[in-house]
Amino acid sequence: MPTYDFRLKADQDKTYIWDPIRRKYLVLTPEEWVRQNFIEYLHKELGYSKGLMKQELALAFNKMDKRSDIVCFNREGEPILLVECKRPTVKITERVFEQIARYNMTLKVPFIAVTNGLTHIYCKVNHKEKGYTFIPELPRFENFISA
Repeated sequence: MPTYDFRLKADQDKTYIWDPIRRKYLVLTPEEWVRQNFIEYLHKELGYSKGLMKQELALAFNKMDKRSDIVCFNREGEPILLVECKRPTVKITERVFEQIARYNMTLKVPFIAVTNGLTHIYCKVNHKEKGYTFIPELPRFENFISA
């Protein structure tokens, strides 16, 4: 991913990063670093609107409450992309991928992504056939704009 500038601050031996979506400083963990970088990537490189992104969106799955890292919506308010972020030391395994696939059973978005900041896996989901296809890159936001 490209390098981005972030608003950071230190307080009592902790570093915080400004989250433009939630509009507050968050403790800068390795996973938060990946999440904030991916948000900037989606916004600056692929044209996704920060105003149409949600973080930590609550999801119910098998009577358990879960939270998605990033969900992007189109201008009609429909979810179009679900992103799971892991810290860089977490390998993107089948188990990690299954986690986001379970989350997507609730949202039914057409695209999912898993990233640890170093490795990125993108998929196009076919809900009718209950399958997915790995793709080399995510679609730009403009591909979701109705004519």
